[in-house]
Amino acid sequence: MTAAEKAFAGPIPEIYDRLLVPLIFEPYARHLAERVEKLKPQSLLEVAAGTGAVTRALALRLDEKVRILASDLNQPMIDFARSRQGNNGRITWQQADALSLPFEAQSFDIVVCQFGAMFFPDKAKGYREAHRVLRPNGHYIFSVWDKLENNEFAQFVEDTLADHFPQDPPRFMGRTPHGYWAIDPIRNDLKASGFREVTVDTSEQKCRARSAHEVAIAYCQGTPLRVEIEARSPSGLDEATEVVAEALTRRFGTGSIDSRITAHVIEAVR
Repeated sequence: MTAAEKAFAGPIPEIYDRLLVPLIFEPYARHLAERVEKLKPQSLLEVAAGTGAVTRALALRLDEKVRILASDLNQPMIDFARSRQGNNGRITWQQADALSLPFEAQSFDIVVCQFGAMFFPDKAKGYREAHRVLRPNGHYIFSVWDKLENNEFAQFVEDTLADHFPQDPPRFMGRTPHGYWAIDPIRNDLKASGFREVTVDTSEQKCRARSAHEVAIAYCQGTPLRVEIEARSPSGLDEATEVVAEALTRRFGTGSIDSRITAHVIEAVR
């Protein structure tokens, strides 16, 4: 993973949370929280919490006695998530690296990670850390995006930017968020990390935005794709965003638009 792919800072967290979270993350956050609720945990660790979409969903569904520790590698994301959540005594926010968790072994009933594993430089090490901090029979529940062609907006944005920057196309979407979708390697790494049961559910959803322009801003300015665009054209972010917005309008229409999104939800038992 490049340094640019870790760049969830500056204006990115606010745009990410305002536009991208409701567009593609909230449906899966609700689904994940429902799965966790059924397991009735007493303590839970969330890694790669981002701006807190899953944290907020968990806080709504879990018993008030459940202790939630929400962590992320990027302090700006944690700061934004904390401000977004407001005061909640049972949630602890902490900067932490999923590959080197600063927690004692067998500390949590459940470890949750929504759309974060794709960013781990060493996926197997991240799995081993989740296994280490889980109690016996604890559950590791996480999600990864399916391949790019099964996620229409992301595919279209990447293709449009490839036409806009033909000499050096930005490939962040296909390389990282949608670059870790093959189930067999994921299952094998989890088994090698000590998990004894692994189940995978593939979930297709519809996402809807109020306009093509919102989708363009969400992807081009609310993700590390922004860094790749600015690296190719330091003053060209708004132009690239507008090019994507116009292309989305031609493809999906004016007004409210929708598309298909697909992800894998994986549950592993220690």
